[in-house]
Amino acid sequence: MKVFSDQSRPVSNRPAVRALVAGSVGNFIEWYEFGVYGSFSTVIAAEFFTPEGTGAAEGLVRTYASFALAFFFRPVGAAVFGRLGDRVGRRPVLILVIALMTGATTLIGVLPTYATVGALAPWLLTFLRVLQGLSAGGEFGGAVALMTEFAPPGRRGLYGAWQSFTVALGLLGGAGIAALLATVLDAGQLAHWGWRLAFLLTLPAGLGALWLRLRLEETPSFRNGTVSGAVREVPPAREVRAAIALGVGRVMGWSAAGYTFLVVLPSYLQSTLDASFQQALLATVLATVGFAATILPAGLLSDRVGRRPVMLTGALLVVALSVPLLNLLQDDGTSTAVKGAWVFGAGAVVGLMAGPGPAMLAEMFPTSVRHTGLGLAYALSNAVFSGCAGLIITESVERTGNVDIPAYYAAAACAVSALALVKSRTGKGSWSDAGDRADVRDVVRRDRRGGGRAEPRR
Repeated sequence: MKVFSDQSRPVSNRPAVRALVAGSVGNFIEWYEFGVYGSFSTVIAAEFFTPEGTGAAEGLVRTYASFALAFFFRPVGAAVFGRLGDRVGRRPVLILVIALMTGATTLIGVLPTYATVGALAPWLLTFLRVLQGLSAGGEFGGAVALMTEFAPPGRRGLYGAWQSFTVALGLLGGAGIAALLATVLDAGQLAHWGWRLAFLLTLPAGLGALWLRLRLEETPSFRNGTVSGAVREVPPAREVRAAIALGVGRVMGWSAAGYTFLVVLPSYLQSTLDASFQQALLATVLATVGFAATILPAGLLSDRVGRRPVMLTGALLVVALSVPLLNLLQDDGTSTAVKGAWVFGAGAVVGLMAGPGPAMLAEMFPTSVRHTGLGLAYALSNAVFSGCAGLIITESVERTGNVDIPAYYAAAACAVSALALVKSRTGKGSWSDAGDRADVRDVVRRDRRGGGRAEPRR
């Protein structure tokens, strides 16, 4: 089997498969850590952010503030590492960010707690979270550029969907490890040292991902752009900013709903609905399995019918179902099986947005600014609508007493995304040999007309 680069030159499919694996492993590690942090948020709050005299709710808010701060460094990482990726290549930047992510996550597993070093503990944790935010900002743009630029014609949706799929696997792995540790250890062991094991497991996985990325080739788009000079032809800044803003609007629903259902849910169920730690983790696992189940089919479907209709369906379903879902979870009369099915379905609906999302963002930018542009659009959306989700929801519930806040938050963000998708449609794949060299203005104009059709298989 052969695949074709942007210049229609046949190449072996081995580099494409290697790129898919190397990009996926890095994404898995990044999101495994976020899954672990979310799952152990109540434990981390007690160990790092809850000195004597501080209430549990206040400690949890501080934990989510640290979580949000890391997200606000993602756009910085996307800008810095994205510019490097557009100048020197995707490969060296992806090597650098996986090393940074692995080191920061492993160090969290050996940090002293508040009981040992006092107020220094939360500052050390926050510093490592900042390093993770910087590396995560560079990871997404590089990984998606890597996967979609190696994708065969007409398969960018499927290849890009692997980024989201490994996000789901990472979150599932984090929640699964947390659930396993909660099962085999008692509460005291888990709180004092058990949670550290989940972070320390990052080290061997990170070393494996680093080895894979050291063996990568540079992407065909970047190599060909370097030869032709296209990577030095940067579009006007105002056009890039307009495309980034459009991208943020399209993916904010995916960001908000994804984090509400997949990351914030465990602590919400424990702190607001008095669920046990094991029950909260089970709900997260079910939601994440549903999320993973629809991502690849949604990406593949978007190669056939377009990114817009698939993502729009997911956004509208979140708007319609968020409040009924939360009311069902609050109802003591509803069986556990029914609640589990609805939680699974909530994750599956988010997968409809996450599957086509990476390819949609990649198709909005030419090679010369792709790493930067798609990375910034995703990082800005996540910084505001994901990183702040836990903080906003927890603080709002605490202040208002309204336990439906998570549903309103996810539904409102998806409503805005639906409007952005309706106004500016995405085709079945809009960059091609010529489109990849076009500036962002041409991409956006074509997008508003409905986009191009997928490239035929050669």
